[in-house]
Amino acid sequence: THEQLCRFIARESESVVVSVGYRLAPEHKYPAAYEDCLSATQHFLQHLQHYGVDPARVTVCGDSAGGNLAAAVSQTLAGSSDLPRLRAQILIYPGLQALDFNLPSYHQNRGVPLLFRERAAFYMLQYLNGNAIKLEEVLEGSHIPVDIKLKYRKWVSPD
Repeated sequence: THEQLCRFIARESESVVVSVGYRLAPEHKYPAAYEDCLSATQHFLQHLQHYGVDPARVTVCGDSAGGNLAAAVSQTLAGSSDLPRLRAQILIYPGLQALDFNLPSYHQNRGVPLLFRERAAFYMLQYLNGNAIKLEEVLEGSHIPVDIKLKYRKWVSPD
């Protein structure tokens, strides 16, 4: 579904874009998709010569849940000294936090297709545990203990 976009990004950025068909939720819960993306990216980086790729030109990219996966893979590989460094990560409306679904961006974009607040929370739950039984708690913000909210408020807050 994303081949044309990946080709465009690769061409315009003069980079190699690794596009991975990962296992999807709810059939495959976390960390299946992450492991698929990490494994594929590590394999690719280990075999760049086989593919004739300049190690300085590798970019990972993802949109929505794929943006989350691209960010997670990038963070994991950032500390790796035995693999070439990624040139960049391209994150298109990535799902990067599940602590607070009441931040202003969720309210400002509540009517934007694909970004509906309830849908974002629903898919996050599907990804994590395969069901949405706790959807109301997540939307209310009661799924995160107060001490965790305080610990991360520097990064996840309306300010």
